[in-house]
Amino acid sequence: MLCTIIVAGPTCSGKSALALHLARRLNATVINADSMQVYRELRVVTARPTAEEEALVPHALYGVRPASEPGSAAWWRTEALGAIAAARAAGRLPILCGGTGMYLAALTQGIADIPEPTVEARAEARALFDALGSEALHARLAALDPLTAATLRPSDGQRISRAWEVLRSTGIPLATWKSRSVPPIDAVYRLILLDPPRAALRAAIAGRFAAMLGLGAVEEVRALLALGLDPTLPAMRAHGVWELAGFLRGEMTLAEAERRAVLATGQYTKRQATWFRNRAPVRSEDTHVIHARFAGPEQFSEREWTVIESFIRRGADPSVGG
Repeated sequence: MLCTIIVAGPTCSGKSALALHLARRLNATVINADSMQVYRELRVVTARPTAEEEALVPHALYGVRPASEPGSAAWWRTEALGAIAAARAAGRLPILCGGTGMYLAALTQGIADIPEPTVEARAEARALFDALGSEALHARLAALDPLTAATLRPSDGQRISRAWEVLRSTGIPLATWKSRSVPPIDAVYRLILLDPPRAALRAAIAGRFAAMLGLGAVEEVRALLALGLDPTLPAMRAHGVWELAGFLRGEMTLAEAERRAVLATGQYTKRQATWFRNRAPVRSEDTHVIHARFAGPEQFSEREWTVIESFIRRGADPSVGG
């Protein structure tokens, strides 16, 4: 059976660097599994691979969607299956790389086939969110769809708006749609999970955000804001965007924006790490955990690389990624 590799873990754990190194060793294609790195306008603040890195091995699904069009797990799953098939057709091993657990679970465990909301429902959800705010819209949703509302935090405006759109478009609660799952594709998955110590992640997050500022993160957010997009769109909620937007509006200093962005990213990595420990997208026997942040190939001995590659090839088709 054909094998697909997943390199996953919390933000700033070194996933992209590890996937790139493995792809060069194993003749592979790196396929994005990060919900924010799909957006064209957000190369710097999402730490997308650089153009130079993308030139070293084939990359797929990076910067392929405009920020004005929200991505979804269902959309990504379809695109990822196409990218996996294309990699195999080219004789390359597919390596999925990212920390969006919902996307990875949609591929390995199946997903509900939820219809796209209508334009009218999207407009209504946006108008209500703008007029009422997240908590009041959550209360309205709870009155009509208590089952779905009970699964959402009142502060999570993006998911609340999404639930409202689905309910108004289809007349069926989002929770009901989610119970009607499309089964996973029959395939073998091998997960390499980076699970570094909290202190190492905190230091890396702070260092990376400082580097982002030097690479033009402020200018990137300025250009994004100039598009006049709906603030509830996923791209507008990428880590660093809200904080740098506040700086550009004169609401806080750049130092304060940096502090808040680093703090929010650190809190997010806690949730990611918990998700992967408790709801990993593959079986434990198909998971190889590295309790360190990947900082470069010299970090491991050749013997350790051999162990990792043996784990990968345990389920791989010998004709792919040779």
